[in-house]
Parts: sequence; structure tokens; C-alpha cells
Amino acid sequence: MKKFVLSFAVALLCSVGAYAQKYAFIDTEYILKNIPQYESANQQLEQSSKKWQKEIEALNNEAQTLYKNYQAEMVFLTDEQKQEKEKEIVAKETEASELKRKYFGNDGELFKKKESLMKPIYEELYNGLKGIAESKGYAAIWDRATGMIMFVNPKIDISDDLLNNLGYAK
Repeated sequence: MKKFVLSFAVALLCSVGAYAQKYAFIDTEYILKNIPQYESANQQLEQSSKKWQKEIEALNNEAQTLYKNYQAEMVFLTDEQKQEKEKEIVAKETEASELKRKYFGNDGELFKKKESLMKPIYEELYNGLKGIAESKGYAAIWDRATGMIMFVNPKIDISDDLLNNLGYAK
């Protein structure tokens, strides 16, 4: 009986081990800091950002100067001249905010430049990660830096099983 229980326990442990999944962690901050192209891209983005910010600040400074001059001259101006100066100030402020949106908006130049510079790096990172995961048999890989799952083996996705179980089969 002892041999049977011992054999059963060994068989059970072996079968559980066969279904065990392998997981891994990476640190993208550390990885990206050690990729020269990433650092170069960041420097390019930083330079562009500073250049564009200076342009915007120059327009804002012009608008402030116009406003200060307007305040100083206001008592000497006619109503028509006041309106003209006010329009000029508003136009300069609008120009600055449009330029800011053009450079730093959701679909602005900085976003486009970042996407064009970083996309190849991120694709290379993902393809390398996928290759390691497949060759070493990892079911999932997490990123310590962001807390996000970076790779999941599609074989362990049970979404269709859950939909079937809920009665929403395809």
C-alpha cells in the first residue's frame, strides 16, 4: 500500500509539473537605458522640444510686451486704436497657443517624431522578447518598471473558453 501511495504521489507531482507555466520579468527602464538608439532618440526629442518651447515662449513674450505697451499707452489711444491693439494682442496669444498645439498637442509634431523614432526600437524590443519567450517556453513576461504584461503566449488565452461558458460562443 505504501508503494502505491508513493507511486501515486510521484505521478501526481510529475503531472502537475507538466502543466506548470513559466513566467519571467524584465525591467524596460534598465533595458532602454542600455540601448544606444533609445538614448539618441531621447536626445533628439529633447532638442526638438526645447527648440519648439523657445519659439512658443518668444511669441508669449511678444504678446506680453504688446499688452504692457498697450497698458502704458491706453490713456492716449482712441477707442478704435484700443480695439486694434487688443486684437493684435489676442492674435499673438492665439498664434502662440496654436503653435503649442501644433508642436505638443495629442497629434502634434513631438508625438509624430517620438513615434517615428521610438517605434522601431519598441518593435525590436517586442520581437526579441517574443523570441525569448517562445524559445524558453514562457507563458507570460511582466515588466517590473511599468507593472504591465509585456508578452502573453496566445496558447494560454482562455477568452473563447470563457465566452463559451457564458453562452456567448462565436
